Amino acid sequence: MHRRTPNMARIFIPPLLRPVTGGRDIIDVAGQTVAEIVAELDRQFPGIQSRLVEGDRIKPGLSVGIGSRVSARGLTSKVGPDDEVHFLPAIGGG
Repeated sequence: MHRRTPNMARIFIPPLLRPVTGGRDIIDVAGQTVAEIVAELDRQFPGIQSRLVEGDRIKPGLSVGIGSRVSARGLTSKVGPDDEVHFLPAIGGG
């Protein structure tokens, strides 16, 4: 069980990115936007930003879920101190 850090967003790391985080699947991070969250993740886990961001946007094939909604605003999306943030890889089908 992961103990929650007060006043920090809880970030859920998808399996493909866990090698960058040393296998951690949940990380509590401070930040008021997705961009700030990504910057803080990259400070703690160098290289993760390049796996999440391309230029000034979330990489194609990824979406950001904040709370119970998928955000259309990407990096500029607001994040509350107790929000859950999910980086969601696209799911293909056919």
